[in-house]
Amino acid sequence: MIGGTPPEPAFTLPDFQKRDVFNRAPTFGLGHRLYRLAWHVCWLLLARWTPPFAHRWRIALANLFGAHIHPTAALYPSVRVWYPQHLIMAERSTLAPGVTCYCVAPVSLGAYAIASQGAHLCTATHDIDDPTFQLLAAPIHIGANAWICAEAFVGPGVTVGEGAVLGARGAAFRDLAAWTVFGGIPARPLKPRKHFERGPR
Repeated sequence: MIGGTPPEPAFTLPDFQKRDVFNRAPTFGLGHRLYRLAWHVCWLLLARWTPPFAHRWRIALANLFGAHIHPTAALYPSVRVWYPQHLIMAERSTLAPGVTCYCVAPVSLGAYAIASQGAHLCTATHDIDDPTFQLLAAPIHIGANAWICAEAFVGPGVTVGEGAVLGARGAAFRDLAAWTVFGGIPARPLKPRKHFERGPR
């Protein structure tokens, strides 16, 4: 993983079962639900209480459950990761305190990408034209040096270009162009961002 974002696995909804959500039937199989239960219990017992600087311990735990996180990344204890096998973080990338990573589909962060406090990375929605309200999911890609500011929302299938910025409490439902600052709901381009390169550290 050193030197770049690892390749993303081919995506299919894991253990997905088409169900009418109004019948309260589970969307995912028992094995998938037990795996997520084990993950959340382990995170609560072994990571949620740890000091902020203990990133490598939390990364090791997430990687044990199938995440692909570079050892120099930052993963804070109050981050909520729905399905760690779908989380990919390159070197020096950050999920800040209070980030919700609803990774029904894969979420990938490039080198030095940041999702700030309270940001919501949401890869799933529902089919509003289907009377059974079926689950839909699509990956989120956050490019190198991009910044998702505090309490911003990134929706399913969005690619955030390299160096792009989504302002605080903005909401992105479409791709964000590289090296551009966006804000508002829905996010609109506000101004260009100065391009820069980061060397290895």
